[in-house]
Amino acid sequence: MFIRTVLYLLVTIFLLTFLRYVIGAILRAFGDLFQPQRPVSESGGEGAAPSTAGGELKKDPVCGTYVAAGASVMQTVGGEVLHFCSAKCRDQYTKPKER
Repeated sequence: MFIRTVLYLLVTIFLLTFLRYVIGAILRAFGDLFQPQRPVSESGGEGAAPSTAGGELKKDPVCGTYVAAGASVMQTVGGEVLHFCSAKCRDQYTKPKER
């Protein structure tokens, strides 16, 4: 009788552990469905500034996007510091204009 009770307890513990593992795996697999999606910047791409940085906002002279000064791509042009949302916008601003 004692051995049977211990065996039932061990099987119950094993089943609960297995169930907990399976439920955890399912929740991790479907967890991405419940996370809010971050918007993709139209002017972003590679080198885009992170949108979570705080600070004073500066306007990108190329695309007009407002970007945090601490997270912007900076370039000094004619003694003035300009803030860009990405390296792409900076390069577009600094390349010679074609006519």
